[in-house]
Amino acid sequence: MIRIDRLSLLARLAPALIAVSPAAGEEVARWQVPFGGNAYLTASADGSNDGLGRDGSTRWQDGRSVFSVFFRADRAALLDLALRLKVPQGTSMIRATVGGKAFELKASGAEMHEVKLGQVEVKEAGYLRVDLQGVSKEGAVFGEVSELVVSSPAAGLKLDFVRNNEGNMFYWGRRGPSVHLGYPMPRDKDIEYAYSELTVPVGEDPIGSYFMANGFGEGYYGIQVKSPTERWILFSVWSPFQTDNPRDIPEAERVVMLAKGEGVRVGEFGNEGSGGQSFLVYPWKAGVTYRFLTSVKPDGQGNSIYAAWFGEVGKDGWKLIARFKRPKTDKHLTGFHSFLENFSDRHGYLGRRALHGNQWVRDTDGGWHELTEARFTGDATAGGGHRLDYAGGVSGKAFFLRNGGFFSDNVKLNQSFKREPTPEAKPVIDFGKLD
Repeated sequence: MIRIDRLSLLARLAPALIAVSPAAGEEVARWQVPFGGNAYLTASADGSNDGLGRDGSTRWQDGRSVFSVFFRADRAALLDLALRLKVPQGTSMIRATVGGKAFELKASGAEMHEVKLGQVEVKEAGYLRVDLQGVSKEGAVFGEVSELVVSSPAAGLKLDFVRNNEGNMFYWGRRGPSVHLGYPMPRDKDIEYAYSELTVPVGEDPIGSYFMANGFGEGYYGIQVKSPTERWILFSVWSPFQTDNPRDIPEAERVVMLAKGEGVRVGEFGNEGSGGQSFLVYPWKAGVTYRFLTSVKPDGQGNSIYAAWFGEVGKDGWKLIARFKRPKTDKHLTGFHSFLENFSDRHGYLGRRALHGNQWVRDTDGGWHELTEARFTGDATAGGGHRLDYAGGVSGKAFFLRNGGFFSDNVKLNQSFKREPTPEAKPVIDFGKLD
């Protein structure tokens, strides 16, 4: 049996949430928000074994652990919240927090069943977060929660969340949406170099972030947050052979390293296409503006040479990351773009942001061209409405990308933006000294 003190709940809900009751005869729509694609362990103690499985199953033994589930309503509406859970042994006391206010309930019962939490009115469109924390338990675990159940009589109400695991969407949805900026380049020129600058604002660099500065038709180049203590500069080039397993690539179609910078590690990558990868463990910092230079040019023998250099704005010199030869390729640089993604599904509830500015390309005749327009797009997680916490546009003299954090003011995909030109910041590079 489960008992909930409704008066205590209603008295302590946040100001934005007001207890109401549906009128008699109103039709009620119902949604089941699975933990597998919409919940996270958002707080835990050192050494805790608590967590979420890929299917949403909970390991919940520590009272300091907090599980949070997120969904988005597209308008103001009455919502009735409930949980599907079971308590394998004894009785547990569980604290639920909605809108910053907490209430407690007793739960028991070894079979999965539904528990009504209460009725609330959300006053504006946006994401809602429901936190669960164990207070006391008689058994080994506080409980096992599978779904948050939401119902509402509001006509036409739409809820956005990850609905099922088709296409492994629990994993991709928990990672969050990826967003991109595509930079149109001169069509009548062969482009050899692409230059851009990237700033990650302080506090917008959680674990799992990939801030990709210089993307091109056959690879990408940017910076990552690998762990609390390790950060990378990453430059990768896809093989022309299509496979997710680098060991399947024939010798004649392997990306070959021609050179690498001091301290740079070179290997292979897979799982999203395969090819050559290089990375430098480097303590880049949020709040500092870095510059990225990429080169693509044919070698005259049916291959193309790809190279990347890294530097800090305001400081002299460039650091070579790597130079690769891509076989069966005869082209200059195409598809100049940037993107922002999270590659750690455990950290998909955290927000990240990047400022991309001062984009230029240099043609084979030595002419520089400033790129002040960008096309804003997203991946299937964004485009499919599984997650709507994404945005892009112009901030000051730079473009920006934002994702994660379950913020509510998203920006529509598939539109173009223009930034202010920055001719005073045109790159000045001694190409003879790059290596």
